[in-house]
Amino acid sequence: MHLKKFFSAAALLGCLTMIFTGCSQKSSGLTPVTLSEVAHSIFYAPMYVAIENGYFADEGLDITLVNGSGADNVMTSLISGDADIGFMGPEATVYVYNQGAQNYAVNFAQLTQRAGNFLVAREEEPDFTWQDLKGKTVLGGREGGMPEMIFEYVLTLNNIDPKNDLTIIQNVDFGLTAEAFASGTADYTVEFEPFATSLEMNGNGHVIASLGEDSGYVPYTCFSALESYIQAHPDIIQAFTNAIQKGLDYVGSHTPAEIADVIQPQFEETDTDKLIAIIDRYAAQDTWKEDCIFTEEAFNLLQNILDQAGELTERVDYGTLITTEFAEKAVQE
Repeated sequence: MHLKKFFSAAALLGCLTMIFTGCSQKSSGLTPVTLSEVAHSIFYAPMYVAIENGYFADEGLDITLVNGSGADNVMTSLISGDADIGFMGPEATVYVYNQGAQNYAVNFAQLTQRAGNFLVAREEEPDFTWQDLKGKTVLGGREGGMPEMIFEYVLTLNNIDPKNDLTIIQNVDFGLTAEAFASGTADYTVEFEPFATSLEMNGNGHVIASLGEDSGYVPYTCFSALESYIQAHPDIIQAFTNAIQKGLDYVGSHTPAEIADVIQPQFEETDTDKLIAIIDRYAAQDTWKEDCIFTEEAFNLLQNILDQAGELTERVDYGTLITTEFAEKAVQE
């Protein structure tokens, strides 16, 4: 289902359902908060550092982490009240607002400032340029999703028409593209970690370009909550943001090996060497912000990308979907 069409129904549901959790105290004295993440990925290392190092507990929060497996599911969990805070691409909040939702989601903290996916080829291509994709077939992402839009944005920056200069396969589920590529589908694939590194280590591909580096700084993933929840529980939002800021501080001041040691419990299926390699790759391209502040410049760029992809029905004012109050205070803590 297309994300924007889905959100039309979700927006209606939001007008009917206003169930909020995270307000009662557990016997431990901590406030329970349900966090729905778009995917469980090493790309989001600072968040897992905050969990494993006890930063949320230090702020009085007991986090229940749920893998939403897609921005549409994360947004649904917010609107239905199954989650208090969502972690996803901020484009989802634009879609919902433009669908006319009265109780829409507001972004209050940004985590990543680079795209987290990589272009993988079958062979090493040391002299690769984006022009090499003309006439080729690439395993891409879902229409209207941030990964696919960033890929098309990079193509356009390099004077390549995403619709006519190459073939982009978009009907393979997220998480299965690496398997499809390894089985012989397409000339190239756009992959997140750990799939990009796994393809390399298994001899099925080679990372030849970083979409994060070639697209520049973009507001890729943020934390959001319904406007009504933020208004009702500003103390929870502030405590949550404080913990995320501590996670950002940690990854900014520690080695990939130290970070890997902390978040290993979140990725028990990933061996230590691979975990370190992936963190190093993300750190090298300046993936994580130094603070959680979602700037107006970044929001304007996001809307430009959505507009270019044909996914923006109407531009939204920065102050409507972004609040920097909590991120600014977290920096001062």
